[in-house]
Amino acid sequence: MIRSDVLKELMPIISDQLVVCNIGLPSQELHLMDDQPSNFYMLGTMGLSSSIGLGLALAQKEKVISIDGDGSVLTNFGTLPTIANNVADNFILLIIDNGSYGSTGDQPTYAGKKTSLTAVAKACGCENVIECTAEETAQVVQDALDGDKMTIIVSKCESGNIKVPVITMDPVVIRDRFMKTVAERNA
Repeated sequence: MIRSDVLKELMPIISDQLVVCNIGLPSQELHLMDDQPSNFYMLGTMGLSSSIGLGLALAQKEKVISIDGDGSVLTNFGTLPTIANNVADNFILLIIDNGSYGSTGDQPTYAGKKTSLTAVAKACGCENVIECTAEETAQVVQDALDGDKMTIIVSKCESGNIKVPVITMDPVVIRDRFMKTVAERNA
């Protein structure tokens, strides 16, 4: 399974959740498969999906899922100790680890070599870290949503991309409709 297959299997589980999605192809795939006002698509700022998701979880009560990639997490390593030291039990970080920078041509990341993001997250102090296969991801995410504990999930999948159109929606529209959805759910 590649990242888009993992996302496709997650659609029935996450379509009504607050989702902050990683820059590039992951956001484009999510937008193509199930555009929702509860999805915040990153169109810039590589590596900040997990940081934005954590901040959102700390600021309100609804569950928040950040979908990040191994390449993005590697570009913002400071996010893992920040997450460990600012626990939000309504926060789920899903790292789809395909061992490559998928949005820029599938160049290998260090997570595809010697570096284990699961071990790094645990070393940073994250307490509930689960590594799973791509095929197990939907159930692990569902279990995390059913639970009441901050969860870091490292989903190991194959590298590869599907062809997707770019997101043409204005970033201000993406932001405004997402903020409206968050406000409505916390009213």
